Amino acid sequence: MSNPKFFEDLTAKLSAVANSSPAKDIEKNMRALLTQGFSKLDLVTREEFDVQAQVLARTREHLVELETKVAELEAQLNMAAK
Repeated sequence: MSNPKFFEDLTAKLSAVANSSPAKDIEKNMRALLTQGFSKLDLVTREEFDVQAQVLARTREHLVELETKVAELEAQLNMAAK
């Protein structure tokens, strides 16, 4: 009962109908509109975001190290001043 050729032909015909239907044109137009709208926004790619997140994490680590060093130096100054 199951005829693979029949299903392949049916799928091909349905794809052809869908590609030539107004729905396909609407989809293309919506994609173009969204792409144009997104290009006007100040968006970044996920890759750019991940890179900047890594830079920020390293900067925070460095800041913590510097704060620790400053606290140690201030403590040494306070000890020398007494």
